[in-house]
Amino acid sequence: MSWRVNRLTVDVQQGDLTIQDVDAIVNAANNDLELGGGVAGAIARAGGPAIQAECRTIGPIEIGDAAITGGGKLKARHVIHAASMRLGGRTTAESLRQSTRRTLEIADQRGLHSIAFPAIGTGIAHFPMPECARIMIEEVVALAPAATSLREVRFVLFGDDAESAFRSEAERQLSAK
Repeated sequence: MSWRVNRLTVDVQQGDLTIQDVDAIVNAANNDLELGGGVAGAIARAGGPAIQAECRTIGPIEIGDAAITGGGKLKARHVIHAASMRLGGRTTAESLRQSTRRTLEIADQRGLHSIAFPAIGTGIAHFPMPECARIMIEEVVALAPAATSLREVRFVLFGDDAESAFRSEAERQLSAK
């Protein structure tokens, strides 16, 4: 399902983030930029070793920051690594908000038109799904008036619970826009 906010289309769907044909996909990253399990592991397997090799030339970065690499063998040209936690740590509301905002800023600064996000921090970092959906969609809404290049934001989610939480939150925040 899709919504419009200013010039942005926001889409919520269930699927495989690693096969999205967008300018960038987002990695739910740790600040060391080590691609381990979960979303990061799926990106590493699908994109090949070039992504991790490039991460090692960049990381570590601050929690709440983000960094961009090439997409390796992915359809997406880039991966933006949103660092919402330390390796083995937990995501906080503030680190999720900051890393989502920074990811959107990097995409817009780089002239990207489309980006696909997972539910950052809800896997091994155990961040609550409804709060994740609320914060991430708030950040997209906040960016929309200032976006110069970004035209499409997709939330590509794993499982019914994630899709339902993001769809409900998108309805709440975006249907009135």
